[in-house]
Amino acid sequence: MGIQIYWHKRNFDTQKAERFLKERRIPYQSLDLNKHRLGRREAELLLRAQGPRAALDMEDLGVKSHPVAYTTDLETIIGYVLDNPRFLVSPLIRSGNTVIIGFDRERLAKLSGAQQ
Repeated sequence: MGIQIYWHKRNFDTQKAERFLKERRIPYQSLDLNKHRLGRREAELLLRAQGPRAALDMEDLGVKSHPVAYTTDLETIIGYVLDNPRFLVSPLIRSGNTVIIGFDRERLAKLSGAQQ
């Protein structure tokens, strides 16, 4: 199963994740959420990984001032994320049903089967 990196801004964590995989010659697919529309099942999987609020970028002022920051209803959050994927943390790394929120070297090494 391949590794996919979902991102909407080129931040330092996104660059570290891509560099980690490139250095180890691990194939991955990079998906810019500004160009690639999330499907409902994809969004559900990304949001259910560690809880729907864990995948939201609560550091972003746009997210903090939006109603999505104040709800815990999964269906409502999915609706908001489908309309505006910038509410998500960048990057989200996925392989099968396993999702890593942000860059976590140990979990990414385990997910990819690579040596640290």
